Amino acid sequence: MTAVDLDTRLDGVLGARTAGPLEKAFGLRTVRDLLHHYPRRMIERGELTDLSELHVDEDATVMARVLSSREQGYGKSVRIEAVIGDGTGRLRLVFFGPRQRWRLRELEPGTLGLFSGKVGEFRGERQLAHPEYKIVSDDSAVAADEFAGALIPVYPATKDIRSWIVANSVQHVLGLLDPVEDPLSDAVRERHQLMTLDAALRAMHRPESLPQWFAAKHRLKWDEAFGVQLVLAQRRVAARANPAVPRPPRPGGILAAFDAQLPFTLTQGQVEVGEQLASELARPHPMHRLLQGEVGSGKTIVALRAMLQVIDAGGQAALLAPTEVLAAQHARTLETMLGPLATAGQLAFGESGTAGQLAFGESGTAGQLGGSDLATRITLLTGSLSASARRIALLEAAGGEAGIVVGTHALIQEHVQFAALGLVVVDEQHRFGVEQRDALRAKAEQPPHLLVMTATPIPRTVAMTVFGDLETSTLRQLPAGRSPISTTVVPAAERPDWLERVWARIREEVVAGRQAYIVCPRIGDEAELAGAERGRRQSEAGTGDEPGEGYGPRPPLAVLDVIAMLQDGPLRELRLEPLHGRLNPDDKDRIMRDFAGGRVDVLVATTVVEVGVDVSNATVMAVLDAERFGVSQLHQLRGRVGRGSHAGLCLLVTDQPAGTPARERLDAVAATTDGFELARLDVEQRREGDVLGVAQSGRGSLRLLSLVRDEELIGAARAEATELIDADPALTAYPLLAEQVNELASDERADFLEKA
Repeated sequence: MTAVDLDTRLDGVLGARTAGPLEKAFGLRTVRDLLHHYPRRMIERGELTDLSELHVDEDATVMARVLSSREQGYGKSVRIEAVIGDGTGRLRLVFFGPRQRWRLRELEPGTLGLFSGKVGEFRGERQLAHPEYKIVSDDSAVAADEFAGALIPVYPATKDIRSWIVANSVQHVLGLLDPVEDPLSDAVRERHQLMTLDAALRAMHRPESLPQWFAAKHRLKWDEAFGVQLVLAQRRVAARANPAVPRPPRPGGILAAFDAQLPFTLTQGQVEVGEQLASELARPHPMHRLLQGEVGSGKTIVALRAMLQVIDAGGQAALLAPTEVLAAQHARTLETMLGPLATAGQLAFGESGTAGQLAFGESGTAGQLGGSDLATRITLLTGSLSASARRIALLEAAGGEAGIVVGTHALIQEHVQFAALGLVVVDEQHRFGVEQRDALRAKAEQPPHLLVMTATPIPRTVAMTVFGDLETSTLRQLPAGRSPISTTVVPAAERPDWLERVWARIREEVVAGRQAYIVCPRIGDEAELAGAERGRRQSEAGTGDEPGEGYGPRPPLAVLDVIAMLQDGPLRELRLEPLHGRLNPDDKDRIMRDFAGGRVDVLVATTVVEVGVDVSNATVMAVLDAERFGVSQLHQLRGRVGRGSHAGLCLLVTDQPAGTPARERLDAVAATTDGFELARLDVEQRREGDVLGVAQSGRGSLRLLSLVRDEELIGAARAEATELIDADPALTAYPLLAEQVNELASDERADFLEKA
């Protein structure tokens, strides 16, 4: 057969009978796809796989020796049984029917083989029923050649496509493959001790030794990291090449007035990051910066000071928030912070949007007319505004009366215009993609400056990979006066009396004049209940992917059910209100105002309170079915309490028994308040695809690179990519690299470049 290259279709090499199932099972269409379907591990000939780690319902391929084999039963009930072992455990093989007797000749004691099937259990003993297998002769030269010398690759497989089918296909393709041209220069390979791409692809599947296999993995990991970093480096260079209107500080402006009225001293971190932002805003090219920080570290005031600098320089700022609740909270918070400096001009509109209403801060005081001469105006723009309020908000943004426009996705709609958009602030970046933030930036005549904020601490490798087109600033220091937060896991199933103590503790805080949150995983209705039941069944079948999905024999607790139970039961004497995404905006706004004003004792909510909600009098939070939330999400939730002078308490209520992975996650959250430590734990416990926002399939995916373990490699790839793109932005001297980068940048599956 004619030699093939990486772009050759598999059906032309393997035939439709083999290529068809490979495409159906794994999406493999070309030689490139097949060679990037890497082995999960290598088994050394004679090495015995650890059978003790197998779990029921797992689809597994193991290498073991036959310990015994025999015929059982009689007549049509005959079954052939064999026991295989590896020194750590045993597994029974079962074949039913008299026609299976021939297997006794193959499965003689001492025979070494690969055995594949779904692990079942019968009378407390693990077994494989009618497994597929491949006998491996210790002294057979043919077998040794067939299974890649001394090492046997074990591939991701299904019940229809077993590991050795993939291995045979790869072996056939490698025998026909032309030498693969390397996109990396000799200098780069030598500098980072990388083997050639051709050698790496071959050694990844047919290594002569384990060290060679690991060297191949290292080269292919490098390619994954380098490709991503080249795309990001090109974006950084393109951004620097764009002109922007400089927004330098102005003495005696609104920023100076704001600083003069601050009732507290900024932390050293806030000052340092503020100076960094001020310097970059004054430059003639766009700032692109990620501001991350610990819960309560004061990111909002840093962002507000940057917005005020832009206003002083004749520009406007837009703050993009992921939800209406958070957008409204931001508008109220900014109004409260600015005080008289937010009272410029005409009437401002609340989220209800009724004409003639004044915008209220958390204090409940109406925004004043005719305030400071330096004052600006804050305008709220969301999708649920009334027609009249929306029209006025649009006019204020387009006419320049609004110095700060706060909104949701409504800000990026086509008919929204700004007079002089100078700064875009994106809150909770992980909920937006590059396209969305770019759509907002496109509303300026020249590219505006960009500040992206996240309250979820980001490990360095994630920052370099997911947010690699942004420079990063970090706030770790908490402002003075922030109270400590203690966290306790409440095992409700094991200790029902502890759950009663949760309600008692909430009553005690309210009696003392303080307030509480109760957080539930869902809102509550029949459609949601059906979805939850499907999730539970998936989890029981072992198909649930998300942390905590489908735990327990019941659906997740819901706001509507819990609030009814509490109002009729342990919290009946308290003032409770629900808060969730299905409420209309007027009700959301009213409830949040009432809670902020102390007119609601307990807020029973979904995760709409996860970020941006700042009520200093709230001191206790109970998170129900806490195992259903991720590590970072729990850390964000508990950051809603302890924001004033009183200590905060977070109670993680769960039915999960001690020793389970879900319970261990909760124990980890309770053990530390260091968000950066928890962020790393979160990345370690989640699939890379979850972190990156991609499935682990398709050409754009990261198959080998680990954002936890490969920090040094990612850093080296970033430095190399930055140097190369600075010298040759279009990669004109490296056509193969340019082709790969263009494909990656345009591949719709490369969403990891767009969101975390």
